[in-house]
Amino acid sequence: MASLFLSNPTTTTPLSTPFLPPKPFFRGNTKNPRARFANFASPRCAVDTPFGGNVQKFPRTRVWDPYRRLGISRDASEEEIWGSRNFLLEQYSGHERSAESIEAAFEKILMDSFQQRKKTKINLKTKLKKKVEESPPWIKNLLDLVELPPTDVIFRRLFLFAFMGGWSIMNSAEGGPAFQVAVSLAACIYFLNEKTKSLARAFIIGLGALVIGWVSGSLLVPNIPALLLHPTWTLELLTSLVVYLFLFLACTFLK
Repeated sequence: MASLFLSNPTTTTPLSTPFLPPKPFFRGNTKNPRARFANFASPRCAVDTPFGGNVQKFPRTRVWDPYRRLGISRDASEEEIWGSRNFLLEQYSGHERSAESIEAAFEKILMDSFQQRKKTKINLKTKLKKKVEESPPWIKNLLDLVELPPTDVIFRRLFLFAFMGGWSIMNSAEGGPAFQVAVSLAACIYFLNEKTKSLARAFIIGLGALVIGWVSGSLLVPNIPALLLHPTWTLELLTSLVVYLFLFLACTFLK
């Protein structure tokens, strides 16, 4: 009976369903072959993932405070700021928006630091100017005779007179530093004449600095303990060192 049931092709009774897959359900026009497969979602795999999907993103891009964004305190040193910036850029270099956020926070901190230094410098100048204005008239007149030249000018002239002092010390056993003092006086007069455009005034200021330096050295050097001095250093040599200092100050800072 069972064999006849299976061999009869006209039998309308279907086969047992547990052994057959379920029929797919189609929406719309089932006569169109394309429409039958339009509603099927294609399976996704790792290849379908967009490029750069696994790139690590900076989690603090929306943090407003630049110090918190870089993960540092407001009292952080310059080395700590640079170190945090370089570390974060290296860690999130594959994500463009993260790198831009890190750079923006770093630039904001640098700008704030520059503004703070500028403000502090202005405040110091304002306080100094206020103290000068409140000082007695003789101090104002004395300050009017002084100027601050460029840094390179100061170092060049300091090197010159320091060389004269070293030259005098190396030749201390042979004789007095008269030649070195004369050369230093001539250099001082030359610098003053270049500044004031008056040879007479330059000569007066240079000679006055020489005299004041020599008198000051003669009074100061005997009070220095002998333990601090080299045995070959004479009173004349030590006095000439004080003279070099006064000549340097006169030709560098006096108007």
